[in-house]
Amino acid sequence: MPSPHQFVLLGFLPGLLFGSFLNVCISRLPAHQSIAKPRSHCNSCGRLIRWYDNIPVLSWLVLRARCRDCAAPIPWRYPLVEIAVGLWFALCANKVLSALDGVSPPVLGRSIFASEAVAALGLAILGFLLLGLMVMDWQTQRLPDAFTLTGIVLGFGVTCIQAFLLAPVESPAELIVPRIAAIAVAAFLLLAIRWLYRILRRQDGMGLGDVKMLAMIAAFLGLDQTLLTLLAGVLAASLYGLALLALRRANAASKLPFGSFLAAGGLCSALFGQPIVAWYLSLMR
Repeated sequence: MPSPHQFVLLGFLPGLLFGSFLNVCISRLPAHQSIAKPRSHCNSCGRLIRWYDNIPVLSWLVLRARCRDCAAPIPWRYPLVEIAVGLWFALCANKVLSALDGVSPPVLGRSIFASEAVAALGLAILGFLLLGLMVMDWQTQRLPDAFTLTGIVLGFGVTCIQAFLLAPVESPAELIVPRIAAIAVAAFLLLAIRWLYRILRRQDGMGLGDVKMLAMIAAFLGLDQTLLTLLAGVLAASLYGLALLALRRANAASKLPFGSFLAAGGLCSALFGQPIVAWYLSLMR
């Protein structure tokens, strides 16, 4: 069995590759371009990027953040996204390693471990999607359906697999039905806020992309952590908006990339949401 450091490295290195692919999605999906064709190329001169200039992080460092052909600058976003996805996948690998330590009974233990492994896979997928949506919304104020709607399907699929793996422990319906309700409640909550804002202000204050993204988070995390995500996103966006107003860099009519703050809240909730929710519920007893 690999050592803990090797196990985490096995998560980090594929994460770098997925981060490189995520950069392609970030660049092309908001513009409704194919992520398959054409091959990776320089946005300034159009020359195809050689395979040895497309190695995550390393190529960016070797090229000193410039295109080999035209010397156009390569944004910091590329290595940062690759490293972020690599670290997130390393965290997910560590989650699998922790689940391995808890396996003891032959049948029940294997079922629980398999469920935890699937949960870690779901966490990896959620992080990939949220990191991409965070950057896309910040840069373009768009949240593509290719990520949000696909994410809802993937999140619910992960939940169903977990439910059937845990069938010896609990009924699949105990996990699946609340998750369906969580998706519906999350979508309805933001739709209600959107409709209310439109009635009061006679304009849209929130895009449908935000609604779909919160439903996607609910598909992965459930209702409690989704509400925590919404709270964190609203607080972070409010503080950012107040800072912009204080610096006179925005006014009351300025639009904020709310999806980016929701995505950040979702990442935090995925990592720390369960203990925070448990602590809050303990105060209510």
